Amino acid sequence: MTKSSRQPEHRHPAELPHHQTLLDCTDWASLATVRGTGESLPAALARLLDPDPVVRGTAARDALREVTHQNTIYEATVPVALYVAAVLGHPAISAGDFGHDAGMPPNHPLLVRLLDWLGSTAYDADDECVAMGERHCGAGFLQEYGEIRAFRDLRPAMFSAVRPLLGHDDAGVRHAALVAAIPLSEHPDLVSHRSELVDHARRLRATSTDRHNRNRVLDALKAWGYGTDNLESAADISAREHHARRMAERTSRAGKGKGGYCEDPPF
Repeated sequence: MTKSSRQPEHRHPAELPHHQTLLDCTDWASLATVRGTGESLPAALARLLDPDPVVRGTAARDALREVTHQNTIYEATVPVALYVAAVLGHPAISAGDFGHDAGMPPNHPLLVRLLDWLGSTAYDADDECVAMGERHCGAGFLQEYGEIRAFRDLRPAMFSAVRPLLGHDDAGVRHAALVAAIPLSEHPDLVSHRSELVDHARRLRATSTDRHNRNRVLDALKAWGYGTDNLESAADISAREHHARRMAERTSRAGKGKGGYCEDPPF
């Protein structure tokens, strides 16, 4: 997570902007990324819609790596996330040959990769991460970091793009959409959608063997106060205990941090 010397003005549209509008109306060169600024991002993002699956796969790698590093929300992360959400329903993305996109592992098409990235980024700005930041950096943590605040404000717009994919014909897409929708639904305006997500979560738990997805939906069900006794296997319990140990170690390391933008960096 970065602390900017300036706080950029982020627009918070009530609806998801058109993907071309995002490319044309964002001052990419002024926004911080992993390696500098985002002047190369418009070209990479535009190539996500190229007819050639090889080009699309390379474009995803080039664009996402510029804003993906150590659970950090950069200035450029916000418009990239909006763009990713805006193209989820584009034919070049949604009508891909599932399981055969270039550069993707088997049964891991570009649509799933984009959903995975969007969900992972949403978790990096979720309530748990904000609480951790406040514990280590003080109550003003969220006010200090405009990038995280902007991402959180835009969750309803991104959720509007993810929600239709909860009913996708491909199970991998449905599950990735659900895992992305869960942290986005923490926004106060989206609480009413949780009952819908619970139904999807229970179906995933009953059919999926993917450990990551199972853990995410189980955590959500527990956080929302739904019973999980009949959904949790011995393997789930073991994995949960292992995760708890890792989180404790992570918190301990953070408490010993030195330097940086606050006394004890949380991430």
